[in-house]
Amino acid sequence: MSAARRSPTARHRRLIAELRRLRAASGKSRQEVAALVGTTDITLWRHETGLSRPTPADVAALLEVYGLAGEARGTLLEMAREARKRGWWHRYRHTLKPGFDSYIGLEAEGSVLRTYQPQVVPGLLQTEAYARAVIGATATDPAPSEIEEQVAVRMSRQDLVTRPDDPIRLVAVLDEAVFRRRVGGPGTMRGQLFHLLEMSDLRNVEIRAVPFAAGAHCAMDGPFCLLEFPDPGDPGVVYLEQAASGMVLEEPEELRRYALMFAGLLARALSPDETVVLIASAAQDG
Repeated sequence: MSAARRSPTARHRRLIAELRRLRAASGKSRQEVAALVGTTDITLWRHETGLSRPTPADVAALLEVYGLAGEARGTLLEMAREARKRGWWHRYRHTLKPGFDSYIGLEAEGSVLRTYQPQVVPGLLQTEAYARAVIGATATDPAPSEIEEQVAVRMSRQDLVTRPDDPIRLVAVLDEAVFRRRVGGPGTMRGQLFHLLEMSDLRNVEIRAVPFAAGAHCAMDGPFCLLEFPDPGDPGVVYLEQAASGMVLEEPEELRRYALMFAGLLARALSPDETVVLIASAAQDG
């Protein structure tokens, strides 16, 4: 993986998983390990649950106890250094929903993103004008500066899809309402629809519409994102966004449930070519 793809959030997630695995393999309790490295059980618990980010020195001490040496040791120490860096999104944390900054950090290192959206175009596919209209409409107490910062975050994230080097694969299933709901006025909406047509030409982007005629389906409860990572040692996550916060789910049963839901959506969705026809028709009607 190139250095540009490495995310501090994703590195931290992988690091704590490795620390938990190594302790379990050692057969030692958390209390025993804490005593050997000269720390407290609570501190070690915070390291292993992700509530704190251990320093490279902390990790080196733990690896000494676990008997890890050579290249594997060097990899984890480098991971510890990377995990303590700040991603580009950190400076915008005060304007982001709680939980969304964590998701952005994971998204930055993702390889495949499958998303279902019933109301709006996914952020990775929005035009700037459309994004500004959506953010302004959904903000409860909009301050122009905060709206612009959120727009900037959304536009910056789109490099994941458009970069020439190893872009993320995006599969977006959108309800027909996404194409019919006029957001930001006729000009903004028409520009957004034409942008979707352009993006659907990219080899790493697949857009599928669920038409009104499909009726009720398994994802009527709302939008979600399924994120996969290039390293098989990193299990995927589900991201759920609400009005005031976002939540990252990691339990295997939750991942399985949403994967089945997404498969059900694909079974009811139009093909990519049929979706292009629907989008073009909506743009003409606009």
